Amino acid sequence: MTENPEHQASYAPSAEFAASANAGAELAERAAADRLAFWAEQADRLHWEQKWTDVLDWSGAPVAKWFVGGKLNVAYNCVDRHVDDGHGEQVAIHWEGEPGDSRDITYAELRDEVSRAANYLTELGLEAGDRVAIYMPMIPEAIVAILASARLGLTHSVVFAGFSPSALRQRVDDASARLVITTDGQWRRGKAAPLKEAVDEALYANGDVPHSVEHVLVVRRTGTEVPWTEGRDLWWHETVANADPHHEPQAFDAEHPLFILYTSGTTGKPKGILHTSGGYLTQAAYTHHYVFDHKPGQDVYWCTADIGWVTGHSYIVYGPLANRATQVVYEGTPNSPDEHRHWQIVEKYGVSIYYTAPTLIRTFMKWGRQIPDAHDLSSLRVLGSVGEPINPEAWRWYRTVIGSGKTPIVDTWWQTETGAIMISPLPGVTAAKPGAAQTPLPGVSAQVVDEEGNPVVLGETEANGYLVLDQPWPSMLRGIWGDMERYQATYWDRYAKQGWYFAGDGARLDPDGDLWVLGRVDDVMNVSGHRISTAEVESALVGHSGVAEAAVVGATDDTTGQGIVAFVILTASTENTGDALVKELKAEVSREISPIARPREIHVVPELPKTRSGKIMRRLLRDVAEGRELGDTSTLVDPSVFEQIRADKA
Repeated sequence: MTENPEHQASYAPSAEFAASANAGAELAERAAADRLAFWAEQADRLHWEQKWTDVLDWSGAPVAKWFVGGKLNVAYNCVDRHVDDGHGEQVAIHWEGEPGDSRDITYAELRDEVSRAANYLTELGLEAGDRVAIYMPMIPEAIVAILASARLGLTHSVVFAGFSPSALRQRVDDASARLVITTDGQWRRGKAAPLKEAVDEALYANGDVPHSVEHVLVVRRTGTEVPWTEGRDLWWHETVANADPHHEPQAFDAEHPLFILYTSGTTGKPKGILHTSGGYLTQAAYTHHYVFDHKPGQDVYWCTADIGWVTGHSYIVYGPLANRATQVVYEGTPNSPDEHRHWQIVEKYGVSIYYTAPTLIRTFMKWGRQIPDAHDLSSLRVLGSVGEPINPEAWRWYRTVIGSGKTPIVDTWWQTETGAIMISPLPGVTAAKPGAAQTPLPGVSAQVVDEEGNPVVLGETEANGYLVLDQPWPSMLRGIWGDMERYQATYWDRYAKQGWYFAGDGARLDPDGDLWVLGRVDDVMNVSGHRISTAEVESALVGHSGVAEAAVVGATDDTTGQGIVAFVILTASTENTGDALVKELKAEVSREISPIARPREIHVVPELPKTRSGKIMRRLLRDVAEGRELGDTSTLVDPSVFEQIRADKA
């Protein structure tokens, strides 16, 4: 018996689900009574070689120190301790390759693999504090490489395998990585695409400009031929695979740098977000346990993200493995070989917790419910959403079609910078509202405020404002790698007087006081859950010899959340060849940044709307891109510019 999904404003958990849920109302009560004692209790879920002396030191704000004086090994917590506790035969990873190959890896096997990699990286002369760049598709060796780095205290920088050679080089240079770990190629929609070639191009990208990389370690995945540099390049199967499977992990300080992950900033130069060990793992494990109601040894969990994004770090590698999850890791795209692939995987492994992005849910809607309806999805008991706000229509479809009208949905709000989930329903407690982030998790504190920092006033209608985090949290970023001034300016200057973190998102409170996230308020676009800065795309477009100036905005898109719309002015000597030029410019952006950043539309215009101070009015371009009535044009030098732009768009 399923409920009518059309009109319900909220969906409470069933009595049966609530009765066995990991989180009850008492969780929030404990956190409210003593926040720091609550976080200490969560940290106690991990194994510490040395107990901390203080839960939090905020004296160096805005840089926090959590679990001060504590020491732990992150990889030991994710792998060895489960083997030591007698769970070595439990499957850690059901790996599904895109071409149809698969592997089951137990915790005991994972420990051996991670130990081999750690021993070989040590043999290469890498030491705690060195940086390692990981540029790999979704294969088990990628997770092994991440955990081996963590085991040795090496700070990893995972670069999404869809990024261009220049994006990789930028990240390698910024972190001064000594090692790059990659694959010969990757499978994408049935074809082998080269990847090692991109590493070679990245390392030679600046001609003779020296780089920090001493070795490139290559996993054979597709069997394609690759260029080889003797003395620098090494095959994984000739080195790591033959290393000793025994390795004694050492404990590192709770504040030891665990990873750098680059995210788009408004300047166009990616920001290296720095996360450390103890607080990050505490909150990743805590949120995975309670938000997904994960039961070790019973559930089969699947997060469909890529390890190149923070969701893959926190909810494929660290959170699930710290909680002894059995999880599915899938290499390929959701429509390879056809649109049934995800549901076949759910059926094959009996997936019970499924965590994906609104973009994908909307894609599934477009493909039609007949596809999931052809499969037995009855094993699913919790559904999750991440990456951007989900529209209520997609939320209801997800619950009705994928969750057979009864499965709780946890719509999670968090960021690369927050490290772990911050705002989300708890599946056994919250009456979930379609599209709402709802309330901060127990232990997390957030407010919606106006420009001056006053809490927005709840009248009879909703109240709109800016989302701020007003208390430090364990998994918070500890800075921007090599640029603490930018860290201060980006996140803390706006509400410096109050000492609050500004998330860069707008939010509203509804009449019940529930929180709805409205999306970015700065010049960062959210495309399929990936943050891309307008400046980055503009700079790629202006890099083309025919473009004099470019302005880029994010416009609402039914599938991807936001689509990239570009307006360009050509140089005097460039002929506008119409579609051919647009195609060329789109390819340029794909090549320079990534296919993800490829604009949905490019409009060649004679002028861009500018204020008298020379600032491009992106707000007005967004109105044009979305077909809305124009906002205030009084500050423009030449309001008639819009007639020309609209004429082009028509």
